[in-house]
Amino acid sequence: MPGFDADDLLDCYRTGVFPMADAREDEEIFLIDPQLRGIIPLNSMHIPHRLARRVRSEPFTIRIDMAFSSVVSQCATVTGRPETWINAGIETLYGELFRLGRAHSVECWQDGDLVGGLYGVSLGGAFFGESMFSTRTDASKVALVHLVARLIAGGYSLLDTQFMTAHLSQFGAVEIPRAAYRQKLKLALKGSGDFQRMPDFGGAAALQVISQAS
Repeated sequence: MPGFDADDLLDCYRTGVFPMADAREDEEIFLIDPQLRGIIPLNSMHIPHRLARRVRSEPFTIRIDMAFSSVVSQCATVTGRPETWINAGIETLYGELFRLGRAHSVECWQDGDLVGGLYGVSLGGAFFGESMFSTRTDASKVALVHLVARLIAGGYSLLDTQFMTAHLSQFGAVEIPRAAYRQKLKLALKGSGDFQRMPDFGGAAALQVISQAS
């Protein structure tokens, strides 16, 4: 997509579409507009009991936006993942969004190493989750819990997961038709979510924030 830049990408999100590539080495980027969209309702996220105990025990140090490019790279190349949709062009675009303050990462660190995390795009009161990775047990799940707590605290109203998967269903993700998604997106874009509103907080505090929103 020659000439396609970060501003164009933001316009895509505003209209409900998002980019993908067929493979890591494929230079082409195309736009996806699925008939059914996955979301995690922020007022009804489900956290399995075992994961809640894991979050509360704080096995990882949680950091925000400290290693954004590394998170994207790991999401694209982590061992054991099927062929990725994140190519070099997509990495570059999200790097530009990060520099504009429109993309963020939630990171899990252990013994000085980045061992899991996720990243996504923030617009108004909507957060578009893009991808996650984990090289330690539960690291990406813990990152997701901290993301949801941060979105609730920051006044967001929509967490878009793009697709519905069995992995996300355990957290209360649901699938909604395109028209319903766009209605939710329109309302969310009128909001003003603040990703940095809540300072770094521990696992127990994150769980409490989510519990209070339910």
